[in-house]
Amino acid sequence: MAAAELRPPTGLVLISGPGRGGKSAWAEHLALHAGCPVVYLATGAAADPGTDPAWSARVDQHQRRRPQGWGSREVGGDLATALRQLRQEPPGGEPPLLLIDSLGTWLAWHLEDGAERWQQRCQELLEQLLLHPAPVLLVVEETGWGVVPPTAIGGLFRDRLGALQQLLMAHCSGAWLVVAGRALDLLDLSHPVPTL
Repeated sequence: MAAAELRPPTGLVLISGPGRGGKSAWAEHLALHAGCPVVYLATGAAADPGTDPAWSARVDQHQRRRPQGWGSREVGGDLATALRQLRQEPPGGEPPLLLIDSLGTWLAWHLEDGAERWQQRCQELLEQLLLHPAPVLLVVEETGWGVVPPTAIGGLFRDRLGALQQLLMAHCSGAWLVVAGRALDLLDLSHPVPTL
């Protein structure tokens, strides 16, 4: 599908895929062609070349790709709070499209939550996402594609991320799977899995 044929994003849009598959670049492409202001919400740890040069190089690469006119906020694990604060800011024109990268790094901040607190946190996030008046692009990693994590924390991460994806997907107006540099429109090419 050529860029000119893409429908502008509306509501929540999930962009998932494996590491280094191109999901962030595809989300940025969608945002660039949406025709509205963009605010990038980064959930990863801040870059620190002294302690993690590889992560810093990756953050730098992402930052250099973004157009100069985009807003950017490093929100870490405080994603729901950042969404609430954005909505409370004085109106300054058209509400921005939000590009959240990524839900996996946001989840990693909260792996020590007990089950009940984690469910509350997911509901808080969903409520804040649904209140945003402009499109929201949600980048999320795919995990557990055939390999069982060897640690309990790895299994918890996989299970929570999969459940979060399904929770959000029920509210999405668009969804993309990005693999090996190719983006597939999941809503056009798929059927929902029935709950038993």
